[in-house]
Amino acid sequence: MSTGSSNHEGTSQELSLLQTLRLKGRATPNALASATGIDESTVERLVEDAVAAERCTRSGQYVKVSPAGKERLAELAAAERASVDQARLESLYEEFDPYNNDLKVLITDWQMKDANTPNDHTDADYDSEIVSRLTALHESFLPWLGRLAELNQRLAHYTARFDTALDQVRSGDHTFIARPIADSYHTVWFELHEELIGLLGRDRASEAAAGRAV
Repeated sequence: MSTGSSNHEGTSQELSLLQTLRLKGRATPNALASATGIDESTVERLVEDAVAAERCTRSGQYVKVSPAGKERLAELAAAERASVDQARLESLYEEFDPYNNDLKVLITDWQMKDANTPNDHTDADYDSEIVSRLTALHESFLPWLGRLAELNQRLAHYTARFDTALDQVRSGDHTFIARPIADSYHTVWFELHEELIGLLGRDRASEAAAGRAV
């Protein structure tokens, strides 16, 4: 590996680490490894370097991004954004919109049977139908994820994250559909959407106003 490619990989890993911490608020190194697709020993080194540079803070097992780390993240994100084919990304984002709408409806249906009836998850057939819909959405979404990975390799690990969340759901742990504090399907979707918004130079408030936030 050339020095240039090695430096690029290191910068990409640093971006993934800081971005994941921004999205999650705080995380353990183990959770960071799972969310970024970076091996645990490398994550530990990245965290140590970031703490030494005062870009992260560590309290017990948890790591948080510091104000200096957010500034560094903004620099790295701007450089990545400039390196991405924005026309192709815009096209992909247009394709993402229908999937995003389908997931919003699915999550609403998972939480509410109708406008006035919360889903108490005592109806196994109803919940099973939601799981089947999520599985179908996932399978139709995979080719799109592949095209995104071709455009930005740093985001390729999202496929594995979605696969893992769906595997948990299909094995019977339905908290992995929408549980906020876990790497549920909805959590991973939210984080991917944040990545896309940032890569496009947009913000969540404007996306929410346009009805594209989940």
